[in-house]
Amino acid sequence: MNGGQDLGGMHGFGPVAPEADEPRFHAEWERRVFALAMAMGFTGAWNLDASRAARESLNPGEYMLASYYEIWFRALEKQVLAHGLVEGAELSAGAALAPPAPVARVLHAEQVAPLFARGFPSDREQPGPARFAVGDEVSAKTINPTGHTRLPRYVRGRTGTVERVHGAFVFPDTNADLAGEAPQWLYTVRFSGLELWGEDADPGLTVSVGAFESYLEPARRRAA
Repeated sequence: MNGGQDLGGMHGFGPVAPEADEPRFHAEWERRVFALAMAMGFTGAWNLDASRAARESLNPGEYMLASYYEIWFRALEKQVLAHGLVEGAELSAGAALAPPAPVARVLHAEQVAPLFARGFPSDREQPGPARFAVGDEVSAKTINPTGHTRLPRYVRGRTGTVERVHGAFVFPDTNADLAGEAPQWLYTVRFSGLELWGEDADPGLTVSVGAFESYLEPARRRAA
């Protein structure tokens, strides 16, 4: 989707200022939001891509004015409402007003460390031969989906070179809609700054982007 999160290549948002020795959480409420998001995701009511889509589909003004964990919290509110796990009145009251809705699984404290130690791999069995190989020139398709996508706006319609073939992974666009994992080949594609932003770009600049196979097509040549 073309949302407030897709800021790559845009001007006017100020510098990126990393915080030295930044803590994982700046306040106790952020720790609680993270724990809530992990616990609710474990229920199986939605998946990782659906969680990401919920965050990225916030109103752009709301998204850009919110802090990182405020975005997580607002997205979590959307998800529990959409799945009937709470009612709006309960969110307003800050307390349950009815018996809890059933869920498939409940995350217990003793499960957390082993779960995170295993990680959450999204690589899958390869769905056939890869369409592209290292060194191939490809163009990112010009798409404007209303649903979830991981293809940045600034590379759409631009031509680059495949620099790595990763294997097959869960396709976020379908998985976010709970429409199946539909694994696809994943590539790293390198674009030149001149290709992305024209003659004003640093001629030595390149940007590498992870792109699923359905985002790409054989390179299109522009007319001279």
